[in-house]
Amino acid sequence: MSAEITERMRRMVEYGQALDGYEKGEAQVFCDRLFQAFGHEGYKEAGATLELQVKRRRGRGTKFADLVWRPRLLIEMKSRGEKLQKHYRQAFEYWVELVPDRPRYVVLCNFDEFWIYDFNTQLDSPMDRLSLEELPDRHAALNFLFPKPERPLFGNDKVTVTREAADKVAQVFNALVARDEPRERAQRFILQCVVAMFGEDFDLLPRNFFTQLLTDCVEGENAYDLVGGLFRQMASPRPGRGGRFKDVKYFNGGLFEVVEPVELGREECQLLLDAASEQWSRVAPPIFGTLFQGSMDQARRHALGAHFTHEVDIQKTVSPSIVAPWSERIDAASTLRDLEKLSRDILEFRVLDPACGSGNFLYVAYRELVNLEMEILNKIHEKFGARTRRAMLAQSLIRTTQFYGFDSDPFAVELAKVTLMLGKRIAVAENWEARFSDQQEVPFEFEEPLPLDNLDKNIICDDAVFCDWPKADAIIGNPPYQSKNKMQREFGRAYVNRVRREFPDVPGLADYCVYWFRRAHDELPQGGRAGLVGTNTIRQTNSRKGGLDYIVSNGGTITEAVSTQAWSGDADVSVSIVNWCKGKAEGTKKLFRQLGDSKDSPWEMVELDTISAALSGRFDVTQAKALPCNKRPKSTHQGQTHGHDGFLVSKEEARAMIAADSKNAEVIFPFLNGEELIGLAPRVIERWAIDFHPRDIFGARQFAEPFRRLEEKVLPDRQAAAAREEERNREALEDDPEASVNHHHANFLRRWWMFSYPREQLMGQLAGMNRYIACARVTKRPIFVFLPTTIHPNDLLQVFTFEDDYSFGVLQSHTHWTWFTERCSTLTERFRYTSTTVYDSFPWPQDPTIKQAVAVREAARDLRKLRSGLLSEWKMSLRALYRTLEHPGENPLKVAHEKLDRAVLSAFGFSAQKDVLEQLFELNAKISVRAPGESIPEPGLPPCVGDRDDFVSSDFLLKGEV
Repeated sequence: MSAEITERMRRMVEYGQALDGYEKGEAQVFCDRLFQAFGHEGYKEAGATLELQVKRRRGRGTKFADLVWRPRLLIEMKSRGEKLQKHYRQAFEYWVELVPDRPRYVVLCNFDEFWIYDFNTQLDSPMDRLSLEELPDRHAALNFLFPKPERPLFGNDKVTVTREAADKVAQVFNALVARDEPRERAQRFILQCVVAMFGEDFDLLPRNFFTQLLTDCVEGENAYDLVGGLFRQMASPRPGRGGRFKDVKYFNGGLFEVVEPVELGREECQLLLDAASEQWSRVAPPIFGTLFQGSMDQARRHALGAHFTHEVDIQKTVSPSIVAPWSERIDAASTLRDLEKLSRDILEFRVLDPACGSGNFLYVAYRELVNLEMEILNKIHEKFGARTRRAMLAQSLIRTTQFYGFDSDPFAVELAKVTLMLGKRIAVAENWEARFSDQQEVPFEFEEPLPLDNLDKNIICDDAVFCDWPKADAIIGNPPYQSKNKMQREFGRAYVNRVRREFPDVPGLADYCVYWFRRAHDELPQGGRAGLVGTNTIRQTNSRKGGLDYIVSNGGTITEAVSTQAWSGDADVSVSIVNWCKGKAEGTKKLFRQLGDSKDSPWEMVELDTISAALSGRFDVTQAKALPCNKRPKSTHQGQTHGHDGFLVSKEEARAMIAADSKNAEVIFPFLNGEELIGLAPRVIERWAIDFHPRDIFGARQFAEPFRRLEEKVLPDRQAAAAREEERNREALEDDPEASVNHHHANFLRRWWMFSYPREQLMGQLAGMNRYIACARVTKRPIFVFLPTTIHPNDLLQVFTFEDDYSFGVLQSHTHWTWFTERCSTLTERFRYTSTTVYDSFPWPQDPTIKQAVAVREAARDLRKLRSGLLSEWKMSLRALYRTLEHPGENPLKVAHEKLDRAVLSAFGFSAQKDVLEQLFELNAKISVRAPGESIPEPGLPPCVGDRDDFVSSDFLLKGEV
């Protein structure tokens, strides 16, 4: 088989060489023969498509991708001799648009060369490059083209190389710290070493100079003298007059302003030599810093809310907010005057990352701005005469000092400076190789890379929430993620109070990253753009109100966004990415969404005239009003929060306590959470809880064994937590005597034998009922059930205090679920039922007839009966049952739900042909403006029902028995 493949590749080479290499006339036959070489009958038989229509990412019109083979491959062909680097952005933009089933690999080809990209992994350069002649020997780089794909063997996997380099450097740092080298000195020394490692591979130092120096140290020479001497010379603007360092140039007075040599043992010298021996020309600066930082100090990075960011996600802010606007200007420029103005303007363009970490966003933005400048200069070179070119095109002038950043971590700031400083030399090398390596005369000069720019005034250690921001035309970044509770735990109450004073209009429950969105919009000039990553809660409830609602209400236009996606890096979160302009932005807007909670889930994209603050492609219901009739009397509640595992007992322990004293059955109950509700199979509750509510301490003491258990397991922890809270409050009051402080744990200690939140109102209502409706408060599927009141609901259940089948039908309906998913918050990719935004604004049917109410009742009963039968017959969980709805084909559960949905839609008086969200929003608006004395039906049974008992049956999902 190997000989046969080689022969097919040889014939492909002969065929390709015989072609003239004309894109329009021969690209299709070339692609067809390529598929044949890899064992297909042809491209069409393999399922690929030629000339697939792709809408342009910027501007209007349509382009056509040469070949798309979902979900594996996009091929973009160019004529023989074409510089492939010039077409990288076109291929990337095609790839972005090709959703769902976006191709994994992208190949740029000019008949003689194949540049192979995996944009999910590496953006700045191909994973491999091979010539047509190399196909017989190196076709493994295209292994994904075989009918049965194999793992491609790439020769330029920068992520792998970068991980190995970062790990080795971190080992050296950790070795220094382990032997009590001062941390700050060790950090500076290691960063100076990193610059030397890059330097010798990018001709900033003589080739292999640092590596040879370390080799000498391993063999016995003194590292303190040799390495220290090198760094002193790199720090000196005066050239060495002789000796070993006479050819070492001046690097700068920033990183090398302080040189403190470190005494290294032989093993440490060997570690450093191993690190230097990596291929630093293939190390990717955008990810090196975070990988290195993560390897050396994982716990501290978590405390600061920092997360690793893959470059494809960095581009989701840089491309729409920086590249696209500039590219539109470049495309539109046709005269020399226009291009001269662009070349001047781009040198004044300033970029800020107010949470810059190790500088990865700034590095990518710098590299893209250099590429944009190259496009301007190339356009002048191609359109105008030699004298004009010589007069104007003296140098590439983009400066790293056009870029600014803040971070609260001093070491991250130093890493960011190094990342951006090295960016200049790397960008020069990339552009030289890609654009001019085969030209005898280059149309312009590149700026001398040394000395490296001193960025001490650009990248600053400070808290961006409070400090002054420099003026910037674009603001990009990935602000830290912390919820309200985590903010207090990580930063202290005093800091949280200070933030609240600075931003009094931001809801207290908003995520920490919201303050960056708010501040960025305030700091942008008119026409300026921003692109920030946030948790996907920024489009929901309190976080949305504090951030995106503020932006769109204050002149902001969201131009492109990712509604939700699983984060590609090391953080287990779902995020939203938002790009906006301060002012109006013409044209359609693109909204992307990942269809699942895994990093490999497919994508969808919709084009909209306007993207709402909810980042939803559906009818915007963010402005729906809370309805007083839904809030009073209160008919939905969060379940009980026990607050300590000491309250929980197993079924066996519950049985033993009740067997020992039957009176204990008065305070020990089955305790159900959302995961158990939908995941139990068989339906047996294994977790029980000691619930003393509403007893005082004397009443609780009458139950000896349960009380003793809480006294041993709960009381000590609550005492400790109250003490920690008191200390945090003391710190907050020292900072501000008027500060608000927490007393949660003090309150818990006062009633330590009770649940943290026993939900008195809920439990009082349930006391007079036989059953209640519940759903998992965090869920991916619309599953509502009846539970007996003998089961106490955990706080991960949302409880509705209705016993009737009509109310069940309304809540279980697609109408309610649609409102739920649009108005709720989320946890990763799961929807979280929030009563203040979902239930309080949900308009119930206002005037159904008795016939319509009965239809809902009967459909609800039929659905539950069917579910119960299927669960018992197939011994499956509710989760497994509802997963069957995701498959095509006949399904009785699907039929039962459709029947219920039709009945509920009829009860509302809604049209099946009109958007249900729009109809609900209109109904919400009508109810919200009714006069205070005007009758408004409350949630639950409608006025047309005369006999309540006719609508109350007795079934429920689980039994609450020992």
